[in-house]
Amino acid sequence: MPNSRPRPRRGARSGAGAAGRDELVSRSLQSAEHCMRAQDFGTAYAHYLLVLSLAPELKDDVKETFQYTLFRWAEELDALNRTQDLLGCYEQALELFPDDEVICNSMGEHLFRMGFRDEAAGYFHKAVKLNPDFSDAKENFYRVANWLVERWHFIMLNDIKRNTIYNAAIQKAVSLGSKSVLDIGAGTGILSMFAKKAGAHSVYACELSKTMYELACDVVAANQMEAGITLLHMKSLDIEIPKHIPERVSLVVTETVDAGLFGEGIVESLIHAWEHLLLQPKTKGENDNCEKYGKVIPASAVIFGMAVECAEIRRYHRVGIKDIAGICLPANVKFRSPAYSSSDTEETVEPYTTEKMSRVPGGYLALTECFEIMTVDFNNLQELKSLATKTPDKISVPVIKEGILDAIVVWFVLQLDDEHTLSTSPSEETCWEQAIYPVHDLPDYRIKPGDHVMMDVSCQDCYLRIQNISIFSSEYEMDVGKSSTKNKDLLSLGNEAELCSALANLQTSKPDAVEQTCVLESTEIALLNNIPYHEGFKMAMRKVLSSLTPEKRCQAMESQDSEMSCESGQNNSEQIASEPFYVLDVSEGFSILPIIAGILGQVKPYSSVEKDQHRITLDLVSEANHFSKETLEYWLRHVEDESAVLQRPKSDKLWSIIILDVIEPSGLIQQEIMEKAAISRCLLQSGGKIFPQYVLMFGLLVESQTLLEENAVQGTARTLGLNIAPFINQFQVPIRVFLDLSSLPCTPLSKPVELLRLDLMTPYLNTSNREVKVHICKSGRVTAIPFWYHMFLDDEIRLDTSSEVSHWKQAAVVLDNPIQVETGEELVLSVQHHKSNVSITVKQ
Repeated sequence: MPNSRPRPRRGARSGAGAAGRDELVSRSLQSAEHCMRAQDFGTAYAHYLLVLSLAPELKDDVKETFQYTLFRWAEELDALNRTQDLLGCYEQALELFPDDEVICNSMGEHLFRMGFRDEAAGYFHKAVKLNPDFSDAKENFYRVANWLVERWHFIMLNDIKRNTIYNAAIQKAVSLGSKSVLDIGAGTGILSMFAKKAGAHSVYACELSKTMYELACDVVAANQMEAGITLLHMKSLDIEIPKHIPERVSLVVTETVDAGLFGEGIVESLIHAWEHLLLQPKTKGENDNCEKYGKVIPASAVIFGMAVECAEIRRYHRVGIKDIAGICLPANVKFRSPAYSSSDTEETVEPYTTEKMSRVPGGYLALTECFEIMTVDFNNLQELKSLATKTPDKISVPVIKEGILDAIVVWFVLQLDDEHTLSTSPSEETCWEQAIYPVHDLPDYRIKPGDHVMMDVSCQDCYLRIQNISIFSSEYEMDVGKSSTKNKDLLSLGNEAELCSALANLQTSKPDAVEQTCVLESTEIALLNNIPYHEGFKMAMRKVLSSLTPEKRCQAMESQDSEMSCESGQNNSEQIASEPFYVLDVSEGFSILPIIAGILGQVKPYSSVEKDQHRITLDLVSEANHFSKETLEYWLRHVEDESAVLQRPKSDKLWSIIILDVIEPSGLIQQEIMEKAAISRCLLQSGGKIFPQYVLMFGLLVESQTLLEENAVQGTARTLGLNIAPFINQFQVPIRVFLDLSSLPCTPLSKPVELLRLDLMTPYLNTSNREVKVHICKSGRVTAIPFWYHMFLDDEIRLDTSSEVSHWKQAAVVLDNPIQVETGEELVLSVQHHKSNVSITVKQ
């Protein structure tokens, strides 16, 4: 009993205090354990905090239990959106365990999910430093590094032509008197350092990204220019005089241009700069010292375009087939890629995608000469202001070759000054890609000489927008020919897509037909165009269902399936009434596999699509194929959290087929796929299957200077002697993703070899470590190991992620140090598989 102990004497206070502390610690430990058993993790966490604050010597004893409690409590706080409490718990934990890589990594994961990428990267980086072998933290850091320091930084810094021309233009401006310089969007600070080396008295550089700002600080210091360059971690729009810089500058240098020129906000930032940060521009005829006047590098730009036929662009932006493995896509469903832009949209969405046209698989055909789209003078404030308010320019371009109109390709020429220019043309060897405006909504995309391609060009929302693309055919003088609308001056009824839709609805025999526009990612459109993928799944699912079906019912199912067609299908309810087979598709994104499963027999398919427009689309596709939309279940409606997505459809039923998404479109293995496979195996009925059943990973050795330059800055020569490489190369990642091996500039040095087997049905066949001998077929330098996969739905049906119709891209491990090899030699590769992460290293 608490009162049974004698009261301590004054002289014995310290000993009694220690005993009291020990008792409190003991009780708190007991309470924490009791709360853990009751799954009251918040209270358990509070008890552990008390224990560790009173008895730090117990850290090692309770570390693992404390971590577990923290992570479970953090999950609950996250689910309740108690963000501040969650971050507070991690801060308390890191005060107690500042060198715990597991807690650092977990903190980073929460921050990344909340959108705090800079802060997350700091914790991932610290976790890797604390334990270089901690694979989870390494993988997290590599993934976040791609966000923080985008890969184009490496490509741009390796572009010696770009660096040389920018340096020359800056040197010329400074020598003519522009001695005070502001670098907008400084990145690594290379342009600021060009200005300082040229003799500028005052150089200011602003950079919004925390990671790039800190990187620039390190780079400037390493090049011994920190005293002459003032770095500001802020947007140029927030710079005030004299709060941040003492007075207006005479020169602004910037390279805040993307493939579409305006996409990084150069117009907005230069309007602000001319109004608040730059000296007034020199007027014509004045020849005084340039220090008295303001100017911008680049001085101006000319934007060019070209209409092209390109099968690769087409398959990523237009669904080109009407029948997918027996499923008809109805006319009232219009699929769109994100690059599609309606003329009256209120959203600020990037209206183009990008491609390196010189490397696009299959190449392209120019259907028009290159034509001028617009010019912009960055030294003219009124012109910059008028860009966003100007009415669209109408452009008509004559067709010079017959072909299919797939896209308008756009590039530009930067006029840095009256002497120095940079072009981003497809014919130039440059660090820039080109902007791609896919063509939609034409009833016929074929064009021929004599036709004209018509378009409206504007600069809405500070994006270059090319809209209302149509074809004027010489055969129809008074009409817009193959355009999906009449002349817009005659009929002001919105854009072509809307008018086309309205006309179609007027002419349809079903006045209540629902028109549905479904926006898909470009990889999802390419997936719909991937015929072997859907045919393969259809065959594999039929084989599994047949093996689970009594012979008589199997025959009925096959005869019914053979009679089914796009025009006349039969209702599944006519089949033998019995318990259906349950098929679950947990593919990422949009998938019609559940509908394909649904027409194969007595099947209850479950889809995991989440977006409402995707569900509406699947319902319309189901109805068009005489497949009751009520039969299709949207599984995530029944699931409270993502971790339960594989649970049973009914407590007493098991899945017949579970479809897992094993490979990301980028070419990497999906995160936690082996954990999902382990759960799936427990939920299959006898004879049920996971698709794919197993995956083989293949690779080969190549020499590719391109991959080296896209992965790391190559020394100081490319950056004109400035020491940048060691700092930015901290953010290089060992694996390059989204590659097209068919068009990648590289020399194969070996034949393909099998690197790894991932078996989702029989996991005992998997190994976490493997050594692979690779025979050298050609002498050279091994710089990279590209890899891809063969996905086996069963032993006979295989999907190849490197095929020309694949919606998957490929990836490659890029070596830090290239290895010289000779014909006839052998290299040994060490392949390690941990969770969903694969690492490939050359064993020396």
